[in-house]
Amino acid sequence: MFIDDDRIFALLKTSRARSGVQVREILAKAREARGLAAEEVAALLDLSEPELLGELFSTARAVKERIYGKRLVLFAPLYVSNLCANECSYCAFRARNAKVKRRALTQTEIADEVRVLVEQGHKRVLLVAGESYPDEGLDYVLRAIDTVYATRVLPGEIRRLNVNIAPLGVDEFRELRARQIGTYQLFQETYHRPTYERFHLKGPKRDYDWRVTAMDRAMTAGIDDVGIGVLFGLFDWRYEILALLEHAQHLERTFGVGPHTVSVPRLEPATGSELASHPPHPIADIEFRKIVAILRLAVPYTGIIMSTRETANVRRETFAVGVSQISAGSRTNPGGYASHEKLDEAQFSLGDHRTLDEVIHDIARLGYIPSFCTACYRLGRTGRDFMDLAKPGAIRAHCDPNAMGTFLEYLADYASPATREVGERLLSELSEATQGLPGRRARRILAEVREGRRDVFV
Repeated sequence: MFIDDDRIFALLKTSRARSGVQVREILAKAREARGLAAEEVAALLDLSEPELLGELFSTARAVKERIYGKRLVLFAPLYVSNLCANECSYCAFRARNAKVKRRALTQTEIADEVRVLVEQGHKRVLLVAGESYPDEGLDYVLRAIDTVYATRVLPGEIRRLNVNIAPLGVDEFRELRARQIGTYQLFQETYHRPTYERFHLKGPKRDYDWRVTAMDRAMTAGIDDVGIGVLFGLFDWRYEILALLEHAQHLERTFGVGPHTVSVPRLEPATGSELASHPPHPIADIEFRKIVAILRLAVPYTGIIMSTRETANVRRETFAVGVSQISAGSRTNPGGYASHEKLDEAQFSLGDHRTLDEVIHDIARLGYIPSFCTACYRLGRTGRDFMDLAKPGAIRAHCDPNAMGTFLEYLADYASPATREVGERLLSELSEATQGLPGRRARRILAEVREGRRDVFV
């Protein structure tokens, strides 16, 4: 197994011995945006001196802006079912939780959810289902994907769908790939095997090895963009970062490409779960910022995803140190968008209850570009092709212009007057400041969108 506990715990024992000089040498290397070895990551885990913490955060900011610039990709989770065969202590969807009303949306109901999301301005969704399906099995998910792509409300549509569902076999992953998904996403929850066994009591998810090797099967099946993650709060976050890094390095060694995204959810209260309200290893906000910053330096090419579990303030604080993708206007219960109700079927509590427009207004006011871009998926810039551009930072020549174009689409078609004013001002400043080929591309795309064209990208 590629998660080496002995090595990880040995690194944790020696991590506190690094001097300020050694830490600054590691940060200087990290600023080159080529990633860090496990030993170097371990040296950053216990930083507490304000001066060194400030240097960690400023280095993470520099690396993020070098590779991702000011872009923040936006998406919405689309929960189609809360049926589940597992008994996970921290989750409202667990099989024996009688406080949750079970529901699997029909294809008509899924289309209704999509229409609401499109009318809000969304272009990217993450399809989520509990780890059990109606009688048709995986075909239920495959049909749901078809429904999402087929549902349009002019002038918009969902252009790319990512998927977070239970681990599959290779042949099933091939079926999923054939549906033109974007990223396949799955969280290990915790890489610490004893903790995993403690909190996953029954059901197929109890099989640690089947879950941790899911990305190997997905990539073997040809899905070359995968997303991994940890549910921070179940075990020591320092261990989890080093284990997650081992997972990323395993994928890169085996398939030539690491994870496309890393998600950083913290354990949040959930209906029917005392554990979720009292995390075994609670994560303070300053530690959470450290987690994001260290991951940005360790795997600089990887998109870091933050959900609406976190409050608006926490999300703002982490944009600068590494987060590059966020959900907005989220509902975590099946049917939550069309019903506009906050029902007990939600998987966990939300920290950010703002609408998509409110989130975008805030992002633009802070100087970030809200992006709905899906160009890389649709042009085949995935897997190694994407990483060849992302690692040296060359992806910005494509992504910055595309982000500006999708932002202008949102402003023209969906934004409130206040958001349109802030956004237009930001786009004017950015289009003037962006030089060279990216600048020429951006100004061309913006001109075409203003003329009425949609879905313009390079």
